[in-house]
Amino acid sequence: MADSSLNISINDVTKTYGDFHALKDVSLEVTSGEFLTLLGPSGSGKTTLLMVLAGFTSPDYGSVKFGDEEVILKPPHLRGIGMVFQNYALFPHMNVAENVGYPQKLRGVSKEDTRESVDNALATVKLDGLGHRRVDELSGGQRQRVALARAIVFQPKILLMDEPLSALDKKLREEMQIELRQLHDSLNMTTVYVTHDQKEALTMSDRIAVINDGQLMQLGTPNEIYRRPNNAFIADFIGESSSLPATVKNGIASIGSAKLKGAQKLEKDGNFLLVIRPEKLFIATKKSRDANHFEGVVEDSIFQGESQLMVIKLDPQNYGEQSLRLRLPNGSAQDDELPGIGEKVTLGLKVADSYFVEAANGGA
Repeated sequence: MADSSLNISINDVTKTYGDFHALKDVSLEVTSGEFLTLLGPSGSGKTTLLMVLAGFTSPDYGSVKFGDEEVILKPPHLRGIGMVFQNYALFPHMNVAENVGYPQKLRGVSKEDTRESVDNALATVKLDGLGHRRVDELSGGQRQRVALARAIVFQPKILLMDEPLSALDKKLREEMQIELRQLHDSLNMTTVYVTHDQKEALTMSDRIAVINDGQLMQLGTPNEIYRRPNNAFIADFIGESSSLPATVKNGIASIGSAKLKGAQKLEKDGNFLLVIRPEKLFIATKKSRDANHFEGVVEDSIFQGESQLMVIKLDPQNYGEQSLRLRLPNGSAQDDELPGIGEKVTLGLKVADSYFVEAANGGA
């Protein structure tokens, strides 16, 4: 397919329902050909924003541009977008080919051209030869592909997807994540994707827009969002993490009497959280200057296939009632080399992996 990518500009978009703010002054840019994911918990406003882009929801105010064109007043069918809904919205009385060709029929495309575009779309999503099938004869993964083929059959400039993998089982969902990303790359469309699944967002996206309470909390690459969350909500919501309350004064962070080094310069005094990813912790045989260290006792050890999850209860005299989770890849050590439950351990966290965010209640 030809390159039909397009920039999207969202400026100060607000949507209220009575006293409830579904969106609050949301502004962001989606680069031409980019795969951007809107990520957030249920009720965060991510689907509302997608519906504003699609034209199914009218904001109270704000601007939405596709390229240089303002589309805020344009109806959905004139926006040139492909849309994949959460429930696929396939027509049960139509076969696969008729479902996929429906957008072409609405556009008055000839039967011959429609047949060719349907065949191309089905081939793209690996459903060659299934055009005659009824929808109820398809598996969940095949239905998802039909919905995707219908969305791309007319070569739209922009592809919008609202949690399209939520109905699939875990294994198929993970396979489809890779397939959708590869399809995006091959079609070079501008894609906006909605999910509440953090791992899915990290797997598929060029950038992630984290939305909560109707507001854009952070916009960045998966690596930036995961490694450098800019607030306590994102640190807790994205991936697996533990956090320890710390106090910052004159640029120095401390937990109790222990001084900590961090990856970033701390210019504000107050209450912070040290965000700790379980896979970044290690069992320290000796202390070093390039790491922070924590003393504790193994409280639990859980085999999880590819990794071993250990819960370490920290020394209450130094850290209060706090625990950390340590994740070690299985195969990195023999079972009998791992510390057992009740054993004392010293955990290390490299300074480069020690990142602080301001506590939710703010600084001093």
